Amino acid sequence: MASSIVGGGNKYRDYLSDEELKNTKWRNGPPTYDVVDKLFEQERTHVWAEGSVEDKVQRLLKTWEMELVHKIDPNEMKSVDPTKFKKSVNGRKGLTPEEAVKLGGGYNTFLQTSLPENLRVYNPEDETFESSQNVFRSIFVRGFAIEVLHVYSGPPEIVYKFRHWGYMDGPFKGYVATGQLVELFGIGIFELEKESNKIVKAEFFFDRGELLGPLMKGGKNGESTSEMALLEDSKCPFMK
Repeated sequence: MASSIVGGGNKYRDYLSDEELKNTKWRNGPPTYDVVDKLFEQERTHVWAEGSVEDKVQRLLKTWEMELVHKIDPNEMKSVDPTKFKKSVNGRKGLTPEEAVKLGGGYNTFLQTSLPENLRVYNPEDETFESSQNVFRSIFVRGFAIEVLHVYSGPPEIVYKFRHWGYMDGPFKGYVATGQLVELFGIGIFELEKESNKIVKAEFFFDRGELLGPLMKGGKNGESTSEMALLEDSKCPFMK
């Protein structure tokens, strides 16, 4: 992991130089991070020292997330080895970049579930990449920030705790906006190839109910709903 900007970038992500912004195949044009970075800077738990292990892992996580969400061609992803890379969530089968694209990428791969369809307030099988992005961008108008809270080991196997957060400024599937903080905590694992330092495996463990439950808290048509009941409906043992 490099301790400084690699290939140009913004304050927290690599591979966003002017040349790369121009020459990369982006899903919806080059990404911008001014809004979410403002939220990150205002409310992050830690300001890690530049070059520290935590700073490097956080930068790697943000860079990887940027490439995963915004780059069309997996071969243009520079934080991973696209020929070896697989991502898994809560112990599910690891997905290649091509398999992730078929599922709609982004939120759809992270919110896979074995819950019965009638209990799925968000059903990844009904969403495309574009529709899922529209759903969550309309909710988190100020962005959905991410930070590293702790690094337990690494590299080549990096184990870390992360926090994802934003504010419900827009409605969700008919549920009214509450304006309240929504937080998701989890454990992430990056396995790096020793020679190239690129990610070949990513694993994430978290409770999807921490995200979906609060999004239903305001109820439909202003009818308040018990958050505990919502959490029970949106999750089940072992983070389904």
